[in-house]
Amino acid sequence: MKYCFVLVLAVASLLNSYAAEKLYQTGTIVDIQQKTNTRILYYQVNTPITKDEPYDEVSVRVKDKIYVGDYMPRHASETLPEDWTAPQAEVHLRLEKHYMFLTRPAGTELQFVITKRVAAAAQKIPDSPSQKK
Repeated sequence: MKYCFVLVLAVASLLNSYAAEKLYQTGTIVDIQQKTNTRILYYQVNTPITKDEPYDEVSVRVKDKIYVGDYMPRHASETLPEDWTAPQAEVHLRLEKHYMFLTRPAGTELQFVITKRVAAAAQKIPDSPSQKK
């Protein structure tokens, strides 16, 4: 009886952890921009002393939505993977409420803070010459 209860508890926890796992989706990079934030470090005689902090803004299209996310590198020489050239580079990503995790070619993830969610405009396919009469 005691072992049966332990077995049921183990199976339930295993199923719960499997259900909580997010699945990866395939997306397409639409745009990549390098931007800077200006941060005030301190004031010296009413003059702000500032520092520019670079960050990357990446737009990824998943199905009918475009997710725009910001990534703050740990140091100035850190760059995004060269395989992520916009437009039309395919990436694998995992979406959460406030974050998207893009998978690098090496298999590790980069965490982006989602700043916008935009409906992707429906792209109209031009008529082929055979359809025109």
